[in-house]
Amino acid sequence: MIRKLSYQLTTFAIIGSVGFVVDGGVLTYLSVGLGMNVYVSRLISFALASLATWLLNRKYTFRRPSHLHSFSHGSEYARYLIIQTCGALINLGVFTWLIAEYPELKSIPIIPLAFGSGLALIFNFLGARLWVFKSDEDKT
Repeated sequence: MIRKLSYQLTTFAIIGSVGFVVDGGVLTYLSVGLGMNVYVSRLISFALASLATWLLNRKYTFRRPSHLHSFSHGSEYARYLIIQTCGALINLGVFTWLIAEYPELKSIPIIPLAFGSGLALIFNFLGARLWVFKSDEDKT
């Protein structure tokens, strides 16, 4: 059980890093590179990062079979989005607070993104493990 939890947390964190790169890269490209509003850019980057991490966590962290019916996939993805949205609210709250408190961070939005992401990581992992990807063996 400890080995499985350790594997899942490590893999979740690695995939979270991939999500962070997607999130940060899209955010920076849209807000700094294209001059889009930083908050609109953040919403777009979050959506793309969430999709990427769901697919990767489904396959590698929680090892879900790919042969599930599409309804099961949709239901699982809906739960994942709920957890990710709650985590994103934590993340966005920190992100917004840091930019409001330190306006110069608008030019380097990856810094407040990093702080928000760090705080949301544990919430997202627990939600994913205990609700989204809970396996039959975890239910006993």
